[in-house]
Amino acid sequence: MAFLLHQARFFTTVNHLRDLPATARPEIAFAGRSNAGKSTAINLLCNQKRLAFASKTPGRTQHINYFSVGPEDDPVGYLVDLPGYGYAQVPEASKAHWEMLLSQYLATRAQLCGLILMMDARRPLTELDRRMIEWFAPTGKPIHALLTKCDKLTRQECTLSLRTTKKAFEEYRQQGYEGKLTAQLFSALKRVGLEEAHALIESWLVPVAGGEPAGEAAQGPAA
Repeated sequence: MAFLLHQARFFTTVNHLRDLPATARPEIAFAGRSNAGKSTAINLLCNQKRLAFASKTPGRTQHINYFSVGPEDDPVGYLVDLPGYGYAQVPEASKAHWEMLLSQYLATRAQLCGLILMMDARRPLTELDRRMIEWFAPTGKPIHALLTKCDKLTRQECTLSLRTTKKAFEEYRQQGYEGKLTAQLFSALKRVGLEEAHALIESWLVPVAGGEPAGEAAQGPAA
């Protein structure tokens, strides 16, 4: 099965909001803790081994990396790899830069159509994960959580992790969050949830006729 995300390539990297590209196509942001497996997941989703790079020192990379999707001369949109967060040994100045960069990008970037939040299935919804949700919540745009590394859990533990995440998302909805909140289990090693993630992400980039997201019918256990 061919996926649009397999036509992804590096586009640009920026370290300041003023340098964000003046593109008109939709963007999907990928966020997650430094050890949540974000780079590995992006590489798998795009069927490439070294598209997104994981720093040898967690938390060191403080740049926003753009990857174009679709034909090189006329991309349909962009995947945006945000700096990983939550690594304790990062200097305070780097943490402050990270917080400014991510919070303002998530809150103000008009081209941003959704957030893929990657959380280790063994430790979902940390304080920093919740902060990401709260920065993005005022936009009313959708958030989809990939509960990564689920292969390290038993079936019962996977069920509990997914249930806990959905319960927290329901609480956000009750608090007035207008965007759609969904979650699914994901494992890059075992390729768990790969097709579901492909379908949802691509539906954000290229909605089907009538504006109905294609991912609606493809989420299965993630709904």
